[in-house]
Amino acid sequence: MRLLLAEDERTLSDALVTILSHSNYSVDAVYNGRDALDYIEAGNYDCAVLDVMMPEMDGITVLKTIRSKGINIPVLLLTAKSEIDDRVEGLDSGADDYMTKPFATKELLARIRAMTRRQPELTNNLLTLGNITLSREDFTLSGSSGSVRLANKEYQMLEMMMMNPNQAISTERFLEKIWGYESESEINVVWVNISGLRKKLASVGGNVTIKAARGIGYMLTLSRS
Repeated sequence: MRLLLAEDERTLSDALVTILSHSNYSVDAVYNGRDALDYIEAGNYDCAVLDVMMPEMDGITVLKTIRSKGINIPVLLLTAKSEIDDRVEGLDSGADDYMTKPFATKELLARIRAMTRRQPELTNNLLTLGNITLSREDFTLSGSSGSVRLANKEYQMLEMMMMNPNQAISTERFLEKIWGYESESEINVVWVNISGLRKKLASVGGNVTIKAARGIGYMLTLSRS
């Protein structure tokens, strides 16, 4: 799952990126409202966390702008303000949730999970295809022969494929969605993670296969008996 974090306090932003990445989110961090708006309009995020007080454009303006354009991704506002009127303004502008600094990171993670679960395609905590199950809570892949916990990028790639079975996903799309637009990662990181996923699918006795469609990408399909 890909998140945008817009927070101009660099120390806090770095800490949040570390925490979110450890929880198997892919995170792009920006430090002003103008960049936040540009990134969100690219349409590649499952959730956005916006600080209210940012240079160039404040978080409320970013929120109002994306909602006016029909962009309905879940948005969590962060602010140092605790007044009721500020909370009401944020929620009335289209925010899904609101947190006042300082906050506990466990609560932040819980609120992000709650917001993203409201999206129809992310309602279930368990994804199933054939005899394999992928847990969105503990990032565990299970099959007839056992279970294994997936690494961050492996989990995100398998989640994408299980949400789109029998549909080819290009290496470029994996890079864009999971590693991000500004990542210096090359295509071979996708190949390495695909190889690791194939081994783990086999280790749990999965009856699904990751097939390579030459010139198109990779797809997850049921194995032929």
